Amino acid sequence: MARYRDSLCSRCRASQMKLFLKGDRCFTDKCSIERRQYPPGQHGQRRRKLSEYGMQLREKQRAKSMYGVLEKQFRKYFTMADRMKGVTGDNLLILLERRLDNMVYRMGFARSRNQARQLVCHSHFMVNGRKVNIPSFLVRQGDTVGVTEKSRKSTAITESMEAVERRGVPEWLMLEKDRFQAKVMAYPSRDQLTMPINEQLIVELYSK
Repeated sequence: MARYRDSLCSRCRASQMKLFLKGDRCFTDKCSIERRQYPPGQHGQRRRKLSEYGMQLREKQRAKSMYGVLEKQFRKYFTMADRMKGVTGDNLLILLERRLDNMVYRMGFARSRNQARQLVCHSHFMVNGRKVNIPSFLVRQGDTVGVTEKSRKSTAITESMEAVERRGVPEWLMLEKDRFQAKVMAYPSRDQLTMPINEQLIVELYSK
């Protein structure tokens, strides 16, 4: 499995926006983009004017970094979104939101998507009562995601659930903290997705 091993904060600075790759740290003054609001590297403080292609590419890189998806899988999601009914850009974001690791993060069982991915790989979660250890598993409307019985005492999960009130749970999810589970009530609409991503630029990039 391919993994990104360099500094996560440098990815936020290169994207010039918070990608929330480090969970709670991104909500504090320790966030690197709050301290240095310019791209990393020797020439990071120079003003750079991006071309149209550069803006499209940067938007794609932002989305890939935010959801922890590599190029091959991201292009697969775009192909699926393009074949679905509706707006391609909206479909793409909804598919990314439906990933199990993202759902675990959104439900408050993990502090970041990276942590959620690791927890899913280690079989800490169930979907409709069955263990699933595939982070890219697409959760459907009406599915219930829960923590396994043995994992309910996990420090990482319990601490994340205690801090979930700071981040909040999206309105399309119904969290039952006492039962360590949450239900997908509906797929999110574009208005409910608050990430500052311009999906139209991604569509234009892949449509060339």
